[in-house]
Amino acid sequence: MKTALLALLVAILPKPLQEPPNAFPRAGARQLIDNERVTVWDVTVEKAKATPLHRHTLDFLVVDLADASVKVTSQNGRSSVNSVKKGQVSFNQKGNAEVQEGVSDAPRHSIIVELKDVKVSPLPNTSGYPDAFPREGSKMVFDNPRVVVWDFSWTPGKATAMHFHDKDVVVVYLDNGDLSSTTLDGKTTVNSYVFGQAKFNPRDRTHSELLSKGTQRVIAIELK
Repeated sequence: MKTALLALLVAILPKPLQEPPNAFPRAGARQLIDNERVTVWDVTVEKAKATPLHRHTLDFLVVDLADASVKVTSQNGRSSVNSVKKGQVSFNQKGNAEVQEGVSDAPRHSIIVELKDVKVSPLPNTSGYPDAFPREGSKMVFDNPRVVVWDFSWTPGKATAMHFHDKDVVVVYLDNGDLSSTTLDGKTTVNSYVFGQAKFNPRDRTHSELLSKGTQRVIAIELK
């Protein structure tokens, strides 16, 4: 009798809400970078194709690569339509659960940078050169306890001043262009970057840069 009563109670009592799966990996998301500080994804949300309900377990940033609109529905069923622009950057705290669905003909295409819960000590600048940011041509997008984000474009034919990177940085490229990097010992390396590419650069570097081909604009995410 007790066993039957227990079974009946289990059947009729409301079941706890199932925890949504992690946001990544999932269809439409391609991992670009994974290290001790960040995981970076190239993510596309297409029109009329809803993502599964998912939860973000890490703070994250979104760098949009296209003008688009997306419908976002939270776990409690509330929906809103958000329009985004190429080069737009947003910071989001962990914990939210949502479904996204494209509503514009152009899919939402973005780079998502997940911030791992790793703390590093500040790195003093003893190089004798200024910090990488701020510098001429840069605009601070926002600054919070986890990151400081810069929007920067190179001027053709004009090298940046020699500078020191005191923070690890994730760089998202918004154009197609070649950059030459010259270190203190005079060595120059030329790298080609394409639209939508993301790169992780470790701190403790001193160099100057010159746009040698094409155009180049970046979103630089300095990690604290």
